[in-house]
Amino acid sequence: MTTFDVQGVREHFPALKQPQVFLDNAGGSQILGDVADSIREYLRTNNVQLGATYKAGTQSTEAYNAGVKAAADYVNASPDEIVIGPSTTQLFRNLSLSLLPYIKNHGPSAEIICSVVDHEANIASWVFIATTLGLEIKWWYPTDSSTNPHLTSESLKPLLTKNTCLVTCTHTSNILGTITDIRAIADTVHSVPNALLCVDGVAFAPHRPLDMKALDVDFYSFSLYKVYGPHIAQLYASRRAQDLAMTSLGHYFKDGHTLEEKLGLAAASYELVQAIPRVAKYLEKVGWESMIKHEVELQETLLQYLRNKKGVVILGEPGSETEKRVPVISFTVKGRSAQSVVEHIEKKDGNFGFRWGHFYSKRLVDEVLKLKGDGVVRVSMVHYNTVDEVKALIKALDEEIDTKRDDDMGEVGEDNVVASSDHA
Repeated sequence: MTTFDVQGVREHFPALKQPQVFLDNAGGSQILGDVADSIREYLRTNNVQLGATYKAGTQSTEAYNAGVKAAADYVNASPDEIVIGPSTTQLFRNLSLSLLPYIKNHGPSAEIICSVVDHEANIASWVFIATTLGLEIKWWYPTDSSTNPHLTSESLKPLLTKNTCLVTCTHTSNILGTITDIRAIADTVHSVPNALLCVDGVAFAPHRPLDMKALDVDFYSFSLYKVYGPHIAQLYASRRAQDLAMTSLGHYFKDGHTLEEKLGLAAASYELVQAIPRVAKYLEKVGWESMIKHEVELQETLLQYLRNKKGVVILGEPGSETEKRVPVISFTVKGRSAQSVVEHIEKKDGNFGFRWGHFYSKRLVDEVLKLKGDGVVRVSMVHYNTVDEVKALIKALDEEIDTKRDDDMGEVGEDNVVASSDHA
């Protein structure tokens, strides 16, 4: 497409034919219709074990392998550098177990550096490994604004030593929407011999193309169910990192050469993997340039309102520059709890689907943003959203923010909070 036809795009997503306005896409995007159709058709005709020599078996094996290849091609990697799993959270856990012997071999002085800006998916596994081995985590805190924090190579450098074996961080925060310069960070990490970089790309992947070689990362994972596909995720591990640091978790009679043999553990649903080529084909057809341009219009429409609304604090970049942010926008309202703002709008019009909470980035909310209680209001858009949908939400927000609520005591106490779901 040379110009962006949002109505034409929406025809590819059956869920968009209903009145619901989907503005919680960072928690999971809607699925392409032909992806859903292909899953149904596979289960109806080819639901057999891989590797068999009979006709249905060979067809299933070919379809699965095509899915793995499409996943690899999509991120400019080789199929043996890709593994598919149920979620980014699970894939990072498997990766951490595979790296445990490598980290242990560094001895008691080994150091793991974790960003506090991250979703817990890219923190909990490494905290577990550090606890198991009796190591201390070095926490990587942003050094700038408490409302617009950034992870930079400059703030990382003072933490690096000759004992650093692993650094973990996010490509884009699922609350802030801020884009991290991963290549600059990779160059900094790799200045330490044999130090490895693990990146959570879940909030970045729906909004930009991916190239593992250009980023020069060692490990990178994102969830395909947030990129218009089925509920699976993929993890990349460079050939260098596999050979240097990874121990296979697979059966002893497997040679463990591929990443799937090392980490897969038979967790990739065949019917879901075989649908991946349809996601890649769709994104290629629509074109990233036009998608990004449309998303900039969406986010600027909302950000312009929020910048000018009294009592609203934007968390993350206040501007819409493409190199700085994606349309995952969070904010707070002075004197109002995030929960109250969202739920009062829902009571008036249940068609708006957006959320409040910490979205599993609780360390960011508590320790960096210094928020208490119920976290933030988050609106997360993708290319199939329309400017009219955003304007309708702005109208609802404006009416609600201007309404005095006697039952709203501002920030909700921690004991009263139900954590919002934003699985990776």
